[in-house]
Amino acid sequence: MKTKTVLRSLFLAYGLTGVCLLLLAFLVFQFDLGLAPVSAGIVAVYVISCLAGGFMAGKIMRKDKYFWGILVGLAYFILLVLVSFAAEGKWDMSFQHLLTTFCMCLGGGALGGMLA
Repeated sequence: MKTKTVLRSLFLAYGLTGVCLLLLAFLVFQFDLGLAPVSAGIVAVYVISCLAGGFMAGKIMRKDKYFWGILVGLAYFILLVLVSFAAEGKWDMSFQHLLTTFCMCLGGGALGGMLA
């Protein structure tokens, strides 16, 4: 039950990520956005997706909601890093960027779990 809940929540988070990134890509091409709005949009997508996944996990588990939200955020981060590494074929992320992304994913998941 617990693994299934985390996987379902992670599936929701990545589904939402896909939809949000498609919308962001549309906005970039439609309005020729610069680097700053695109970077802010990507940060928002990470946080909102982890928040939604953590919220779903917290709603399903009903106990230790923030812990399950953090777990979903951690799983999201790990999968994000692994896919980024596989796509690039090399490590192309600074430690500062890695740490910031880690905190955003865990924070979004924890907040979503607490709000459930």
